[in-house]
Amino acid sequence: MKTSLSIPCKAAWVLSILAVAALSPLAGAQSYPSKPIRLIVPFPPGGAVDAIGRIIGQGLGKSFGHNVVIDNRGGAAGAIGSEIAARAPADGYTLLVGSTSTISVNPALNPKLVYNPQRDFVPVSLVGFVPHVLLVNPSVPAATVTDFVAFVKAQQKPVTYASVGVGSPHHLAGEIFKGMTGIDMVHVPYTGSGPALIGLMGGQVHFLSLDMPAALPQLGTGRVKALGIAASKRDPLVPDLPTVAESGLPGFEISGWYGIFAPIKTPKDIVAKLSAEIARQLATSEMRGSLAKIGVNVLGGSPAEVAAYIRREDAKWTKAIRDSGTKIE
Repeated sequence: MKTSLSIPCKAAWVLSILAVAALSPLAGAQSYPSKPIRLIVPFPPGGAVDAIGRIIGQGLGKSFGHNVVIDNRGGAAGAIGSEIAARAPADGYTLLVGSTSTISVNPALNPKLVYNPQRDFVPVSLVGFVPHVLLVNPSVPAATVTDFVAFVKAQQKPVTYASVGVGSPHHLAGEIFKGMTGIDMVHVPYTGSGPALIGLMGGQVHFLSLDMPAALPQLGTGRVKALGIAASKRDPLVPDLPTVAESGLPGFEISGWYGIFAPIKTPKDIVAKLSAEIARQLATSEMRGSLAKIGVNVLGGSPAEVAAYIRREDAKWTKAIRDSGTKIE
């Protein structure tokens, strides 16, 4: 004979299920993470995004007791890796190191972009920002921006500048530099900061506007020559390096920012847990020291503060793209 639950028993069973469901988000946050986390870096190894991702990943790995695996997916100015992250399961086990390029610049530059930062990602935390450094090949007879502008104007052959891809902040920095100085240079895109640096050091290109973390290891080695730092004031890591304004071009200031993002439907409690842990680590002298060594000025911030910051950055870079006339082919 088949048996069935009585009405009171059915009610009790339903209530118990609802109670478990109500507690499940909390339980999810408490048990997270229970396995390694993949942190996608949408650029090749060797650049600022990679360095920052490794520092944050190492910190989270120690805190959570599970490895954070860095997954470098370079190409298309960060769009390839960002798309992979956007399509990943929204379970907290795939995160993205987002940046000026992937979050603010790419959408403004490419209306056909496969991923949409506002639609596909939820901000977890800002990490920090870094100024750019203007570099030239050592063979270029210039010690200042003024010298370099004169050099370019005197050349009969094209002078070239590198970037990490069409539409990247490095590319836009070159276009803004051209517009402000009245010179002409030919753009040579690379797939990341490392390859762009190799091209500059090898003499394939003359000029590169590069973020401080990627540039810092090469400063003082004789492999590159620095003309100035694109910030409002000198950096304590390189106090002898003048600002670009001091080097001959007032008003030229370029910096990049970096943050951690998750797929849009990642549970809010997991996002909150990640955000709180990154904030805790960014407040430690160990983490701040590690980031400072590569030229990163710490920002931090809650998901809401990150969202407000990004809205301001979106507006700034959209204007830069419009004013420079930069378009993808």
